[in-house]
Amino acid sequence: MDKIYIENLEFIGNHGVFKEEKMLHQKFSISIEMETSTRRAGVNDDLNHSTHYGFVSDHVEKVFFSKSFDLIEALGEAIAEEILVNFPLIQKVKVLVKKPWAPIRKQFDFVAIEANRQRNKAYLSIGSNIGNSEENLKRAISLIDSLKNTKVTKCSSFLVTEPFGDVIQDNFLNACLEVTTLFTGVELLENLLNIEKEMGRVREIKWGPRLIDLDILLFNNDIIELDNLAVPHPWMCERSFVLDPLCEIAPNIVHPLERKTITTLKRILDKSSN
Repeated sequence: MDKIYIENLEFIGNHGVFKEEKMLHQKFSISIEMETSTRRAGVNDDLNHSTHYGFVSDHVEKVFFSKSFDLIEALGEAIAEEILVNFPLIQKVKVLVKKPWAPIRKQFDFVAIEANRQRNKAYLSIGSNIGNSEENLKRAISLIDSLKNTKVTKCSSFLVTEPFGDVIQDNFLNACLEVTTLFTGVELLENLLNIEKEMGRVREIKWGPRLIDLDILLFNNDIIELDNLAVPHPWMCERSFVLDPLCEIAPNIVHPLERKTITTLKRILDKSSN
């Protein structure tokens, strides 16, 4: 991936935790490293296919003077978000905030934080078999699409599928979504659980009837193993109600553990089911 750099933008501001830092102006130096493709702009010599570093600098300045931040961590976070939200060609950004006049009674050049942020792409499975399942899915999609800095970019067909497990229950309506977001995987999960709660889901029976079920299948090419989140989803390769709609919107995505495309995984599952 190509990069665009802005080195050592200098501003005088009043960011800091201590009262004196709020009152006395201090110098800050901010550097930006942005990952993007410069190929089309380079071949065509056309700024419309690139990101104008002058405009980026203006946005950095706007964030810098928008408020007095207690922490330079918060300032770096806000700058990274501002760039990713407003410059769609930028895929990743590194923000380095230096504070050379920090209140430390030692000899030093500067203190600094570095924030590395990026656009994330996730694939979700959604399902419902209580009430009006179609309306439930549509509402869930709308709520996901309304999350901060999150956009539903693809949606599969709604597929009627038989329930998984031994619990006797109605058929499900299932679908898969492609989502872009600035949330981390854990943050996205927290927001999905909040949507389930907002819609009225009650967790009583494992693999039982569900008003709405929202699962993260894939998150970038990441492998996440936490107490509350496993990505790729541990059972996605065994479930046709996941692979069928996922293959519709992301047939060539490669499973980061299986090292096979979704199309291939679907073919293997279909063959084993016959």
